Amino acid sequence: MLNTTENFFFVLNGLNDTATNKQLYFSFSLMLYVFTVFVNLGLTAVILLDKVLHEPMYIFVCSLFINGIYGATSFYPKLLADLLSDVHVISHVGCFLQILTNYSYAFCEFTTLAMMAYDRYVAICKPLQYHSIMTLKKVKRLILFSWIFSHIETTIGVVLTARLPLCGRDIDKIYCANWAVVKLSCVDTTINNLYGYVLIVYHVSQSIMVIISYVHIIKACMRSQTERRKFIQTCLPHLVTLINFTISLVFDVLYARYGSKQIPQAFRNILAVEFLVVPPLLNPIIYGINLGPIRNRILRMFRFKTNALK
Repeated sequence: MLNTTENFFFVLNGLNDTATNKQLYFSFSLMLYVFTVFVNLGLTAVILLDKVLHEPMYIFVCSLFINGIYGATSFYPKLLADLLSDVHVISHVGCFLQILTNYSYAFCEFTTLAMMAYDRYVAICKPLQYHSIMTLKKVKRLILFSWIFSHIETTIGVVLTARLPLCGRDIDKIYCANWAVVKLSCVDTTINNLYGYVLIVYHVSQSIMVIISYVHIIKACMRSQTERRKFIQTCLPHLVTLINFTISLVFDVLYARYGSKQIPQAFRNILAVEFLVVPPLLNPIIYGINLGPIRNRILRMFRFKTNALK
């Protein structure tokens, strides 16, 4: 049994195959990180500063952008530091802090997307009641719930894992993951398994709610050209985002529990980081381009700056 004190370090083996191209990987990762933070921060500012965009859908989108910055910042700095180092280790406390931030980001993202599905359901299926149901006060409470509850459910998982005595220190990933640490334990992990299944059931129930919402939305959209146009403009971007994030998260969970080490390390790394890298990068592109009011506000800003420079 290893001593899990402040002197204990986990070894991250996910970057062992990158020794010959570290500078290339570092430059590419830094570029992705800077771009992700820049576009998410820029679009967050656009929504917050324009009172016209202080509507439920755009507030939910703004929460996604802020969460994207949070998720990227929980992942990239450690990755960039490891790409500049020959030793890829992380402290005991640092490992669990990374687990907390990575998974609270993921849970918050998924919960927010589920809430957005409900918002679109009310907007399309109950348009006359929309403003009475989706008040700004209610939206703010839902967003606060998504952030607080996501951190609570992640913290419980971290506490359950942190109590386990460990018989190893090697993690076959480029970041600390909860199940990777649980597998290092030399005692029974039934409680961790049960809690993992509780989380799966909870988030699967969210998925079912999303599916039911979209069944009703699609039925409503078949009734008129106006509703079909609204679906394409507001629901389609959300659906693309939701499907992408769900698939990437499912791949990560399934591989963590049932994946084979026969799969090449590079491919394993791609599967492991997809839910941390792609959604924060894709969300602002999808919503910034497809949601007309946000796109128009950005274009007006650019026109104003261009005219000011003339």
